Amino acid sequence: MATMASLFLKTPGPSQSLPKTHKTRFVLPQNLPLSWRSKYRAGAAAVRIRCGLIDPDGGKLVELVVEEPQRDLKRRQALSLPQIKLSKIDIQWVHVLSEGWASPLKGFMRESEFLQTLHFNSLRLGDGSVVNMSVPIVLAIDDSNKNNIGESSSVALVDDKDNPIAILNDVEIYKHNKEERTARTWGTTAPGLPYAEQAITHAGNWLIGGDLEVIEPIKYHDGLDRFRLSPAELRDEFTRRNADAVFAFQLRNPVHNGHALLMTDTRRRLLEMGYKNPVLLLHPLGGYTKADDVPLEWRMKQHEMVLEDGVLDPETTVVSIFPSPMHYAGPTEVQWHAKARINAGANFYIVGRDPAGMGHPLEKRDLYDADHGKKVLSMAPGLERLNILPFKVAAYDKTQNGMAFFDPSRPQDFLFISGTKMRTLAKNKESPPDGFMCPGGWKVLVDYYDNLTPSENGRVPEPVPV
Repeated sequence: MATMASLFLKTPGPSQSLPKTHKTRFVLPQNLPLSWRSKYRAGAAAVRIRCGLIDPDGGKLVELVVEEPQRDLKRRQALSLPQIKLSKIDIQWVHVLSEGWASPLKGFMRESEFLQTLHFNSLRLGDGSVVNMSVPIVLAIDDSNKNNIGESSSVALVDDKDNPIAILNDVEIYKHNKEERTARTWGTTAPGLPYAEQAITHAGNWLIGGDLEVIEPIKYHDGLDRFRLSPAELRDEFTRRNADAVFAFQLRNPVHNGHALLMTDTRRRLLEMGYKNPVLLLHPLGGYTKADDVPLEWRMKQHEMVLEDGVLDPETTVVSIFPSPMHYAGPTEVQWHAKARINAGANFYIVGRDPAGMGHPLEKRDLYDADHGKKVLSMAPGLERLNILPFKVAAYDKTQNGMAFFDPSRPQDFLFISGTKMRTLAKNKESPPDGFMCPGGWKVLVDYYDNLTPSENGRVPEPVPV
């Protein structure tokens, strides 16, 4: 059996290198989404297709990990500084910042960046340009921390065992208005928002921002670190594969054949547009998720089976873990998910129904309109360079015994299998209709629910970053 690494990181054989740009004449397909058509002048006979990777936000990828020869010096420096103990989610944000997912951010947000993010979903750079930034990346501290820091301009960030993780320089401390932050991020202050309950409600009343120096790469030692590719590593991989387009698909759930249909159809449409070698970035979220989501370890096992069973082509697919925590903040958060993939080199982003959404914590309804995520992405400031690819609706076609695009002329032939229904079937060790998910992938899902114990409160513990 092929190893997980060989499936996910297999590089095709040598092929002719592509020039940075080439002109391709083509007729726009009739089913091309409006968001694509708007990128080109109506009636244009020739379209210039960029074959190089899209530039990072701000023009340069920000990487904040200290060079190896300097690491011992920075550890010693950290021991002499006031300390802030990081939570698990805090360390995940250090990971995100250190690799440049949030470029051009160079550390936890100072107040001006925090306010721009909350109120404009964007940051204005020194040259007047605007980049998208919709989710606050901040570090909360309490009164005791604030008093301990005093007049120090630098602080050490440590884990729960007091091991130094990073140094935060030129710090700025400002008020943490939790109600404003929650209301602007989620559009509600209702109790029961998973991320808010975990990281905001009981956090300190102050925020501290500054420039990060991360002492060494963040590792989790859970057997999955080799799939946590940084934006720089992903760009190298796409270049090795001679990719002239990268289309990203974020998910926090197991892959079923409807997802696969969407991804393979997207590649077909990109080929029709004139691209020669579009590569899929299948990018499961690897940070904090709520208790009823399938944990990362099991999702990665399921994704492995999807590639082994041939549902997706490993020659044109890169599977990597996106280290960000999950907010479940709908149209606000999906902008962050899209922006981060620009920094990894993606120039196309697939978006579906109710992206990053969740049920209302108090009422029996969705918290967000299912269509608002894709509409917001098409208008969001700072995302103009990213091509947004809305989902087609896929459902189980009973006449074909497989997943297919929904045909409204024969709705009686289609079965919609919700995530709740999928989880219920797996928990009860029942099989879905043939063709809904590859057998190997379904077995992983059944095994996950079979391995749960009541003492774990329905959740397998997640790895702790170190």
